[in-house]
Amino acid sequence: MAGSPDELHMRKRLRKINTKTTAEEKTATGTTKWEGEPVSPAGQLFHEPSFNCHIISIFGLGIPINNVDAVIEGLQATLVRHPRFSSIPVLDESGSKKVLRWRPVEVNMKDHIIIPSLPSEPTSPSSNDQLVEDYVSSLSLTTMDRSRPLWEFHIINIPTTECAATAVFRGHHSLGDGMSLISLLLASTRQSDDPTKLPSLPPHRAGPLYVLPRPEEGICAFLLWIFSFVVLFWHTLVDVVLFVATTLFLRDTETPLKGHKGMECAKKQFVHRTIRLDDVKSVKNAMGCTVNDVLVGVTSAALSRYLYRKHCETKDEKKFPRNTRVRSTLLVNIRPTPGIHALAEMMEEGKTDAKYGNRIGYMMLQFPIVIHEDPLDYVRQGTAIAARKKNSLEAIASYFNAKLIVKLFGTKVACALTNKVLMNTTLSFSNLVGPLEQICFYGYPIVYIAPSVYGHPHALTLHYQSYMNTMKVVMAVDDSVISDSHQLLDDFVESLSVIRTAAEKLSKKN
Repeated sequence: MAGSPDELHMRKRLRKINTKTTAEEKTATGTTKWEGEPVSPAGQLFHEPSFNCHIISIFGLGIPINNVDAVIEGLQATLVRHPRFSSIPVLDESGSKKVLRWRPVEVNMKDHIIIPSLPSEPTSPSSNDQLVEDYVSSLSLTTMDRSRPLWEFHIINIPTTECAATAVFRGHHSLGDGMSLISLLLASTRQSDDPTKLPSLPPHRAGPLYVLPRPEEGICAFLLWIFSFVVLFWHTLVDVVLFVATTLFLRDTETPLKGHKGMECAKKQFVHRTIRLDDVKSVKNAMGCTVNDVLVGVTSAALSRYLYRKHCETKDEKKFPRNTRVRSTLLVNIRPTPGIHALAEMMEEGKTDAKYGNRIGYMMLQFPIVIHEDPLDYVRQGTAIAARKKNSLEAIASYFNAKLIVKLFGTKVACALTNKVLMNTTLSFSNLVGPLEQICFYGYPIVYIAPSVYGHPHALTLHYQSYMNTMKVVMAVDDSVISDSHQLLDDFVESLSVIRTAAEKLSKKN
């Protein structure tokens, strides 16, 4: 179908542009320093056919993109200057052992800016919501061309109920973990009120996953310090044993949320809903916990609500089954992501000293499936679960075990074992922190950010993304398993509302 006049004009302008990064520019920006760098073990896994993962981030924009040249110039000054965004993975067979390496190439911007031909007839924003949702969903049935850098931007200039236009970033997961890629994208934006400033983020972890307390004076303090080592060791041992058991035989309960074999190749639907960040913070303040603790509790409540309703629809008895096991796999960046200022400096000045890429481990997080009379019990359980996981080196252990398996047995064996872990769990879960103020995408104000991923064997992938004073609940679902994904989003909204009301009553009592 023909696009709108603005879209046709932009596509015509885009065809005239053939911007390539020359070898001299690569040398000037330091990209040649990366030539021949091996793809990380995790990055190699993401190139296996049965684990071909891609990251998608949907950006709602406040105004339509009517100047593609400005976007191209912005990308050339930022992302294209990053070595990973101007390189391709190539199998090096020159040595005794085949090695997948990053090789710098020329970047043709026409390959990376995509303006789809969508119906130009005027329709309502609510109808366009489904149109955009279907288009983004269609991307999950395709993969990236490995003959060019593994990223692209899709520009959809039609209004929806939340925004005037949509920009969709898609990148192969081997470029970096989700947090690294989101941070890199944010480092390419600027504050709307002051285009000279980078986005500001809330304080976040900048050190190792777990830091043991320093020993204090006194025999009791010293004994407690020694005991903390024992607790850490014991928790890590238990988690590693459960991880191995999950790889071999320990499966989650078969529920309407659980996927099946071959799910990694199935079409995914990407849906999202906005909730108030202030509502989450009000629960946090009332309970004396963290935002992540609240989100774990809300997730447990929403999944319980959804599964309870499904059980009542399909079973005669009203009693909810006990001991329903629902676990998520949580990707953890072992090497803390560089700050956006460091990433911006890397792109602007061509520095390569900031660490970047996939150095990730897994941890498993269990969501209790239960109907509590007191909604705040979900948050109490979430706080206890999160505190327990903070006192374990499960993610670090899984990273080094995976690295050892790749070295000893190759990526195919490591991929098979990783898929086994994912198949035996129910969902993927992540919580990402976004800017505190509104930011611009090369001059275009961003209304919301909704990241997700596809290519792994889960029927449900859940992301939380904060931005300004809002929080996005983002889901990637397989419609053949979860046909009512918008109802599941409603369960998240309702669960937070009930928990917030209970928290407000608790605050008034205190």
